[in-house]
Amino acid sequence: MSMSPAAPAGAAVSTNTVDIKEFAFGPQSVTVKVGTTVTWTNDDQDPHTVTSQNGSGPLKSSTLQKGDKFQYKFTKAGTFDYLCTIHPFMTGTVVVTA
Repeated sequence: MSMSPAAPAGAAVSTNTVDIKEFAFGPQSVTVKVGTTVTWTNDDQDPHTVTSQNGSGPLKSSTLQKGDKFQYKFTKAGTFDYLCTIHPFMTGTVVVTA
């Protein structure tokens, strides 16, 4: 019996929604096409942010309380790494393709 290997942890998933829960972004890495709007939803009791790492990108949400959403439309191809400024161990990536 042959089994295919599971996708590696952190492998990019093709979706435009990211859930924030249990102090993690899920999926941690997403792949979208230029022109796609990605929506992050805070499902945690604690507040979180979605902020480009090193302040060198377009993502800068306000503090998201439980149930709050943040949306951003990606207009350029590239790799966009982000984190929660309140909990910097929480990281994620959006890969935008042409």
